[in-house]
Amino acid sequence: MEKKREGVIEETSLIVSDPFYFLHLWPSSLTFRFAPPQHSTLSHRLFDREIQTFLAFLMLEETWETFVADSLLYAKIFLIAVTLIMDYRVAIWFCVIFSVIYLLAQQPAFSKLGTAKKLTPMQLEDLLSDGTTTKYWLIEFYACSSSKCVRSSRCFPDLSITYSDNLLFFGTIDLGLFPNTATKFGISLAGGMSQLPTYILFEKGVEVSRFPDFYVDAAPSLPITKKLLCQHFELDRLLLDYINGS
Repeated sequence: MEKKREGVIEETSLIVSDPFYFLHLWPSSLTFRFAPPQHSTLSHRLFDREIQTFLAFLMLEETWETFVADSLLYAKIFLIAVTLIMDYRVAIWFCVIFSVIYLLAQQPAFSKLGTAKKLTPMQLEDLLSDGTTTKYWLIEFYACSSSKCVRSSRCFPDLSITYSDNLLFFGTIDLGLFPNTATKFGISLAGGMSQLPTYILFEKGVEVSRFPDFYVDAAPSLPITKKLLCQHFELDRLLLDYINGS
């Protein structure tokens, strides 16, 4: 209970202190709907539909980063649509303000690593060159400047806490800091880093599986979720193998 309370306090502190949340929240907070009293019945029905939509939205969002990013985006779209009906000049000003905010403040990635290890290219090479080991390594290749990596940044630490053991280890390497490593593993950084994040499972230093499984010019189409990564790399099976001692 104490750890959960500390987590809530930390998230609240992040919202207050980080420029992204501070700058993006204040204009989005203007997005409220006021229904005229004479249409109270229609307003009540509309409110019920809004509740249903909001609950469905919560079910589709897996991480806090994705939820916040999508919520702020939809709030801005709604606010611009409303002001466009009222006065197009106000809508234009909002578009300018939102554009400036987007350029000045980028969403921060999830800061914790779980049990994953942050690796350098040399450390990764040492791990993969040790051919005598029977360990599995699941490596995340990411870049903090990629919005996709930010939105899915919580998935990998959460998976590492659940599935990390003496058989399976987790590691991350920042291709924003070490771009030359991308070429070695067939990851393209062109096109706005559309191939990131990339996850590769190594067994005895040899690649056995990768997600997204695509060629150089292809881009992943599915959103990164914990369930998707767990199924693709069969993490439940690896955990059972460890428990059964196989």
